[in-house]
Amino acid sequence: MSLHPLAIELLQLALLLGLAPAFAGWVKIVKCRLQGRTSPGLLQPYRDISRLFIKDVTLAEGASWIFRFTPYLIFGVTVLAGAIIPLVSTELPLADTADIIALVMLFAIVRFFTALAGMDIGTAFGGMGSSREMMISALAEPAMLMAVFTVSLTSSSTSLTRMVEVMSRGDFTIRPSMAFALIAFILVALAETGRIPVDNPATHLELTMIHEAMILEYSGRYLALIEWAGMMKLMLFFSLGIAAFTPWGIATSGEPLALLAGAALFILKLLLGGVIMVLIETSMAKMRIFRVPEYLGSAFLLATLGMIAFFILE
Repeated sequence: MSLHPLAIELLQLALLLGLAPAFAGWVKIVKCRLQGRTSPGLLQPYRDISRLFIKDVTLAEGASWIFRFTPYLIFGVTVLAGAIIPLVSTELPLADTADIIALVMLFAIVRFFTALAGMDIGTAFGGMGSSREMMISALAEPAMLMAVFTVSLTSSSTSLTRMVEVMSRGDFTIRPSMAFALIAFILVALAETGRIPVDNPATHLELTMIHEAMILEYSGRYLALIEWAGMMKLMLFFSLGIAAFTPWGIATSGEPLALLAGAALFILKLLLGGVIMVLIETSMAKMRIFRVPEYLGSAFLLATLGMIAFFILE
């Protein structure tokens, strides 16, 4: 018996919505342990979100409809992005209508409205964060596309499900093109998710914050939706890396046993990926904002080298 693709889609979205806060809590636990600090607990993100939902919303006098609408758009578009990436199965209704280009476009929509909402109030912090975010996005998006395009050359398609199916059937071999693309993707993912060395999600210092500067004026349920969407975005970038570079274990059918095995392997890969990211963060210091173009330029160069290596060696 195979599940209907729509049922698989709903189960995948439920997994994303329910597991994203736990994954964010896992990352904090590992980071605190490596730094010799007491960890807040795996369920702390759930408590934070629920507490924000019951709090009252405080709006600035100059807040327009853009400021009120942006949290709902960010949350909805992030969930839609989760419906495109194959987390546990490739049997998704949106598989034939969306690819990696559409996925990058969805992330760009979220970034654009976040920056727009940051400038809507007219505060100095919001404008500063929006300016920095747009600078980073202009450099990160081409590098991300080049890295994933290198993987798409293997399957001759930009469809994520097609890439997963082709990569799953192949043998595990270390290719120079894939190695370059993977390193470039990791560098871009750290920048896109606001992690060290590009940004520090645990600080509100004026000279360092980027994403936090754009959402300082939000509170209550608006802030809860944005924080929840940020946790899902972190999980989605890991999911995208898993689907593009280590897709082994993702189910290619709707069989319940295959879906359970795919979900178990997906969670295991997430746990391992969180540890690797924390190791990278704890071994590096946050760089100055003026060094970010060099950082993302290196990611673009590595992705380009991966594509050149594919044509030359493969």
